[in-house]
Amino acid sequence: MSEQRFFRFLQQRIGLDVESVGASMVERALRQRRLAAGAADMDDYWVQLQQSAHEQQALIEAVIVPETWFFRYPETFTALLGLAQKRVAELAGQRPLRLLSLPCSTGEEPYSLAMALLDGGLAPSDFHIDGIDISPSSIGKGVQGVYSRNSFRGAELGFRERHFRECQEGHQLDERVRRQVHLQVGNVLDPALASRNGLYDFVFCRNLLIYFDVPTQQRVFEVLKCLAQPQGVLFIGPAEGSLLARLGMRPVGIAQSFAYVRQPHEAAAAQPVAARSVPPALAPIRPRALPTRPLRAGAPAPMASAAEPREGESELLASIARQANAGDSAQARASCQRYLRQFPAKAQVYYWLGLLSDTEGDTQQAVSHYRKALYLQPQHPEALLHLASLLAAQGDAAGARRLQERAARAGRESER
Repeated sequence: MSEQRFFRFLQQRIGLDVESVGASMVERALRQRRLAAGAADMDDYWVQLQQSAHEQQALIEAVIVPETWFFRYPETFTALLGLAQKRVAELAGQRPLRLLSLPCSTGEEPYSLAMALLDGGLAPSDFHIDGIDISPSSIGKGVQGVYSRNSFRGAELGFRERHFRECQEGHQLDERVRRQVHLQVGNVLDPALASRNGLYDFVFCRNLLIYFDVPTQQRVFEVLKCLAQPQGVLFIGPAEGSLLARLGMRPVGIAQSFAYVRQPHEAAAAQPVAARSVPPALAPIRPRALPTRPLRAGAPAPMASAAEPREGESELLASIARQANAGDSAQARASCQRYLRQFPAKAQVYYWLGLLSDTEGDTQQAVSHYRKALYLQPQHPEALLHLASLLAAQGDAAGARRLQERAARAGRESER
């Protein structure tokens, strides 16, 4: 089954690029909703969908699968606390900080923001958080503030002891945290959001842009930029930095924060990705252990073995990350080349080289490096997204779409 009319409906209503989640998943949701609605066939269901706002929302709920938990990407919240403390001092009591979480799903992200700020010493009067999500059922769960074991992941769960109490259904969030957050139903593509232009000091929109096609990504980016104050900070997902850099944002320079601000004086005005020739800035990055696979004929470089890191390897990887984050492109490139001379090839090193070439405007070399990174690690999410952006700029829309789909799958698999 290939129901393009339903795909177009979802793209128009919520901006969903069906290929990013897989057409088969959407088709499965369509079959389930057709049966639930008692429609004789897909033509009958299409008629019902057009006539029923309730069924439209039910279909949207069926295709969006919330995947979230408390303090997802912990480094982000550490970065937020430092930035928020500085901003509170600048405001000097004139007004509270304003934060936005969009989409907020069932509330784990906005409540994590509140817990991080409270634990960091901010008073309840110092900040207020809005959470917006397209799903009424997700908002309803978030308002209740009761969470099961799936919402608590990772080794550091001290916040659960401080801010929750056990209940029959799981854990009930403390009212002191819930008071700091206002959850409501909304759509990032709703023109009504324009009434909030310039309202927020910090905007969190993580792992949403990867599910949109390029025109919708650009449209949503403009909404997010308008929602933030001129000096506001936009937090995005790990695989979304390339798009923001191409649209005129720069990283704040805090490793693993995935936080971006506008270029000074809007020097790099937003332009469509396909027409933009200026390469992205370097996103904060850090070394990580990467899987390897056997060498094949014609490989661009020797593969890394499964052995433990050799002496000096970790230190060199860390220095590359520091140099890249600091914008020292020449030194970072030299360190990458030294690494490749001394140690077996690693996907992350080729990814860094791709970013450096991208930044210098050498698109051909950047594509080559990204492809080498993907040869070593086929599901490297950042390399997939950056290469997709370059292919889109070169007019290869089909190739870019395939890479975006792979990146979305890689992101979902890593979260699982």
